Amino acid sequence: MIDWLNSPAVVAFGVPTSWAEVLGFATGLVNVGLLVRQHILNWPLGILNVLLLMVVFWTAGLYADAGLQIVYVILGLYGWWAWLYGGHDRTRLVVRDTTRTEWIGLALAGVVATGALWLFLDRLTGSTVPLADALTTALSLLATYGQTRKLVQNWWIWIAADLIYIPLYAYKGLWLTAILYVAFLILCVLGLRAWRAALRSQRAEVPA
Repeated sequence: MIDWLNSPAVVAFGVPTSWAEVLGFATGLVNVGLLVRQHILNWPLGILNVLLLMVVFWTAGLYADAGLQIVYVILGLYGWWAWLYGGHDRTRLVVRDTTRTEWIGLALAGVVATGALWLFLDRLTGSTVPLADALTTALSLLATYGQTRKLVQNWWIWIAADLIYIPLYAYKGLWLTAILYVAFLILCVLGLRAWRAALRSQRAEVPA
């Protein structure tokens, strides 16, 4: 199964592209589009997407990104449940702003995760880009947590991560994935606008 996913599907920019990367491209675009619309099906599709990308990243030597996909599966299952039952009295979650306490917690977690992953990748793996791999991994985890809790500002964290991911994947020769993350960047901007509008709508519905 893995051999088939790694077999060349098309040639992008003169570089053979695997079926895993092609399928990851397609499922990733649809997944983020569903997320922008707050559609619950973004979670099962997202789980399929990260399993495909796990194959791509491991083959390219992006070990932190590959391992991150396992965490994404766990967060995907949690997010799926939380969107349905994580609100008040086990109701559906609604969009909200990130609190100051949450920002402090996210910042501390990001610094610790980046430092720990950087040391791990630099000392114990053959990663050629340990700092970039560690930083994008930490940012992605923080953004995904915000996504599971419907925090509007998760989009800003995704935007920061995507701005690093795009040149990183291009450097590693993953051109189709780099293009995918350009599309992700655009969708993140649209998602930020859509979730802000949803938050304004929720506030307008609250009786004075």
